[in-house]
Amino acid sequence: MTPLLGLVRTPLAKAIGWTLVHSLWEGALVAAVLVTLLCVVRSSNLRYVLACAAMLALLAGFAFTAWQMFPGSPGTEPVFNQPFRGAPAIEGQGSSRESGSFHPRDLLPWLTPFWIAGVALFQVRSLTGWIAAQRLRGRGVCAAPDPWNQRLAHLRERMRVHRPVALLETAFAGVPVVIGHARPLILVPIGMLAGMPAAQVEAILMHELAHIRRRDYLANLLQNAAEGFLFYHPAVWWISGVIRAERENCCDDLVVAGTGNAHEYAAALTSLERNRARHGEALLAASGGNLVKRVHRLLYPRESSRGTLMPLLSAAILTVTAALTLTAWQSKPEDSGARQDSHGAARLENDAAALWWQKWLNEDAFYIIRDEERIAFISLRTDEERKRFIEQFWLRRDPTPGTPENEYKDEHYRRIAFANAHFRSGIPGWKTDRGRVYIEFGPPDEIESHPSGEKETHPFEQWLFYHVEGLGDHILVEFVDTKGTGDYRLTEDPRAKDKRP
Repeated sequence: MTPLLGLVRTPLAKAIGWTLVHSLWEGALVAAVLVTLLCVVRSSNLRYVLACAAMLALLAGFAFTAWQMFPGSPGTEPVFNQPFRGAPAIEGQGSSRESGSFHPRDLLPWLTPFWIAGVALFQVRSLTGWIAAQRLRGRGVCAAPDPWNQRLAHLRERMRVHRPVALLETAFAGVPVVIGHARPLILVPIGMLAGMPAAQVEAILMHELAHIRRRDYLANLLQNAAEGFLFYHPAVWWISGVIRAERENCCDDLVVAGTGNAHEYAAALTSLERNRARHGEALLAASGGNLVKRVHRLLYPRESSRGTLMPLLSAAILTVTAALTLTAWQSKPEDSGARQDSHGAARLENDAAALWWQKWLNEDAFYIIRDEERIAFISLRTDEERKRFIEQFWLRRDPTPGTPENEYKDEHYRRIAFANAHFRSGIPGWKTDRGRVYIEFGPPDEIESHPSGEKETHPFEQWLFYHVEGLGDHILVEFVDTKGTGDYRLTEDPRAKDKRP
């Protein structure tokens, strides 16, 4: 088995797959709420806070859904713990897995390796960008003239920035750039300080100081990490675009409030746009964004931004449609024996005939059939082929071939009957942890049972096997009933039975 196939077959992969699917409609819902709020809110600061809250809501929703979907969490079926391996995990309570045909939800675990690869690529990209930004500190830079350093100190007091800020000229950026959080640095293109009117340069420096005051560099790094984590979701990229746009608008508002001259500042932004067109986009510019839209907003503040909402509405519709389609896969009935038959009567007949072999595969042989045998059985198309397969299945395990009795088969069904009679706890006994261990390894050599628990422990049982083929000697297995319902769960943690205050 390849590592990729091994990953896909784990309960963790299935949990992540369903988390990714559910995050689609969750993100669409969050984006729709944000759209509604942005339609009525005009304050840039409030719009920025709402967009950041939406991004955090997406991350929180993803984390909560993952917690709900992961094995062992509330609302999910317990997963059989290691070191016992080989048997497939039970899918759910009271129903067996339909294994006779392909179902679209079977593809969900395959989303996990692609998501992991995507997250890794985006995080590497963010790390590369951060390294490139740090390199700008020492490449192609020179100290700004002293008069501008003095003006920057004055502007720092004016913008209430209490941290030291360095000012350098660079040959590798076409627009001003803020780098660093603990030791912030403003890089300006060579020639900008001497080639633009002093009032415009001061306004631009005030804009960069506003970024420093607001700690936008750190916020941008965290935003990049969130984008990489939820890279597959269109709503994430739209919300991220809103955050960046409103971040620039917040800084623009601080500059206008400090200078009182929106037209002079708009002229400075226009000059920056022309300079960027000549030099190309900066590698990492804290003053990024669409400068034309920012200029338009400064000069015409009362006009709404309705045009920016249409792309999200389209993305939300597509996202909801995809989420509903994927969710429908889960609830669609699995008429596995009849999908290839176009007649309703034949479909019902095939379904009834299929019950016997599905029960054998998903109940009788659930813990003892090997992966390759399961795959081979699923590939069979006729009942005659299945009957021959099952006969050969038991014959291969018969310790005394040629005799009328098959001791292995008789003992196996005896174990199932015993598990159903003694270990039932809301679900059939064969599906419980104790039932699974009993069916796979037989009765233990010693049992220490504490059905009422002790003063400081929950009810628990300890099973000792003197020898287990393939595992070794003196294998101790412990089951704990933490809820007092008779549902004993397998645990490897000796402290699991301890009552906690």
